[in-house]
Amino acid sequence: MNFDAYARTGVDLVNARLDDLDDLRALFPEDNAWMRDEVAERDLATFRRAQKRLRDVFEYGTSGRDAQAVTELNALLEAFPVQPRISGHDSSDWHMHVTSRGASVSAEYLAGAVWGLSVWLCEYGSARFGVCADERCGNVYLDTSSNCCRRFCSERCATRSHVAAHRARKRAAVGEQAGAAAKESLTTVV
Repeated sequence: MNFDAYARTGVDLVNARLDDLDDLRALFPEDNAWMRDEVAERDLATFRRAQKRLRDVFEYGTSGRDAQAVTELNALLEAFPVQPRISGHDSSDWHMHVTSRGASVSAEYLAGAVWGLSVWLCEYGSARFGVCADERCGNVYLDTSSNCCRRFCSERCATRSHVAAHRARKRAAVGEQAGAAAKESLTTVV
């Protein structure tokens, strides 16, 4: 099983817009088209609740509250239990699913997402759960950097934040120069 892929489905869910059923359908990649086709209105509320709870897990991890992250993931594992089964169409296509046959779309997706994030936490620690440092963003990510130093969800957010900080420093320097020039002109006049 590719636990990283399952963990990334959790990231995708937390970062998704879930205003309506079309937004929820957009969450499913092409290889899960069956989920997109079978998802129903009743699943939307389940996904929204799980989205909030998973965001809490990332916020706990980012702020060093490991015990709370573990507690929330354990509660989610109870709510969306993993029931592994082998699936496939022929002997060359066997693969694992995380829920029993006939599970709802929400049960299938969320069991995988919660399982993947739980394995990620056990393997890498909750400090690898991140919330983007760009205050205009708020997306979550999994820190795969070699030294656990990632602060942004994407290069775009990192660049935007660094440019804004540079411009703020530049404005402050210009303001200081203007203040010094005004002060100097006052002492020259006196």
